[in-house]
Amino acid sequence: MTDFGDAGTDGADGGPSRPGRGGGRPRASSRRTLEDAASELFLEQGYAQTTIEHITQRAGVGRNTFFNYFSAKSDLLWLDVDETLSALPSILDDAPVGLPPSEALAQVLGDLAARHPHRSVPIALSQREPMATHDEFLSAGLGRFLRVAHELAGFLAARAPGVDDGLVRAAANAATAAAATGAGTWALAGVERGDLSAEVLRAVAPVCRGFAPVLDPAGP
Repeated sequence: MTDFGDAGTDGADGGPSRPGRGGGRPRASSRRTLEDAASELFLEQGYAQTTIEHITQRAGVGRNTFFNYFSAKSDLLWLDVDETLSALPSILDDAPVGLPPSEALAQVLGDLAARHPHRSVPIALSQREPMATHDEFLSAGLGRFLRVAHELAGFLAARAPGVDDGLVRAAANAATAAAATGAGTWALAGVERGDLSAEVLRAVAPVCRGFAPVLDPAGP
């Protein structure tokens, strides 16, 4: 697998630089141990200064164990979110057949947000200043955005046969962007944040209504 995000973080002698704290934990192989070790190191020395070697040493596991759970260091910034996004295919399969495509699109995104653990905010946002992770979080999010938009476009193409492919993709991209904006607003609202699904639906509803004349043959 490819090791993303560690270029330029090795020591001057070409080997990995040392983490901020010596030693490691007793050997363990759980995903949560790696997550906890990474969170500690990102807070102590920043995301960019932390390598995969630092994380595995702190967790007391080998490099291969890391890649059993993650493809890249940046995946650690999307904890819980990736698990939520993995539910999208089943949510698309379960979407009510009788709904107009624009309404089905909104419902799918609301249902996806409802799957996310209550008040679980990515550390890259909740600790973005001490960890210096905001830019990396956005960069790593692009691939996830494109995957969601692609799945939504396939869903809409099946639900709205005959609609121009460019318009289908535009609707999927716009709805994905609106959902991401709603989720970001929710995440940054602090302890006063409310329901994630409600925030996502508030953001995507105008977009879905705007595309209704194109997507829904019997719509307004």
